[in-house]
Amino acid sequence: MAFCGWKWLLLLSRQNTLAKAWRSRKGGPSLRWKRCCHWSASKSLNPEVRAFLEENTEVTSSGHLTPEIRLRLLTPRCRFWREKPDLWPYGDPFWAIYWPGGQALSRYILDNPCVVKGRSVLDLGSGCGATAIAAVMSGASQVLANDIDPIAGMAMILNCKLNHLNPFPITIKSIINSEAGNWDLIVLGDMFYDEQLADGLHHWLRKCIRMQQTEVLIGDPGRHQFLSHSIHSQLHKVIEYSLPENTRQENNGLTSSIVWSYQPSNSLENH
Repeated sequence: MAFCGWKWLLLLSRQNTLAKAWRSRKGGPSLRWKRCCHWSASKSLNPEVRAFLEENTEVTSSGHLTPEIRLRLLTPRCRFWREKPDLWPYGDPFWAIYWPGGQALSRYILDNPCVVKGRSVLDLGSGCGATAIAAVMSGASQVLANDIDPIAGMAMILNCKLNHLNPFPITIKSIINSEAGNWDLIVLGDMFYDEQLADGLHHWLRKCIRMQQTEVLIGDPGRHQFLSHSIHSQLHKVIEYSLPENTRQENNGLTSSIVWSYQPSNSLENH
């Protein structure tokens, strides 16, 4: 199966598994920086896993919206572009895809560093870590990347080193439904692919805004699950980017990706 088909399978057929994992992995009692970080700059990578990732991904900075950022991704020159998905030994590699929503968020942050400069930033569902990397490059005072896949955490450390950055803290668990952390900004891309997960995100993000006055930016290329969800009525369009041709082909013809600001109404906040 060609990887373009595998990629679509990841998005459509296997998304329920990932969504259930996000919903079931509860966050701890606190989101304090030092308590919740499972990975850090001093964390050593498993040599076997590191060798596998380096052998089966390609370092690239082309074909996406942020050529300033180098990433390890699955590309047509990688073995698993055409290999059977079941032979990948570490679970579905969502992190090895630079999804359109994350691309838009990263591009926006790089072009508008004032959005993160001197602020604490949580990158929710970080994947390859590109948006967190963009936040560090743009002067964020603190960055925490969050993903439920431990292999994503390892990949993020490798990607930080590719961009000559000290690895930022990374937490490997679902923090949705946990205590609202004291973040200045939460960014999340391509997370609204499952209705129940979207409901959980909607509730938790609204709580963060209500309790901590957190700013929330969402990146999405206009998938049906996102546009049809009730959160969409509470969003304000910030900017829209035309996607590069490679990204369009890999995402079933999606042509653009949008950064949205989430600003729930007072009536919703009080529920």
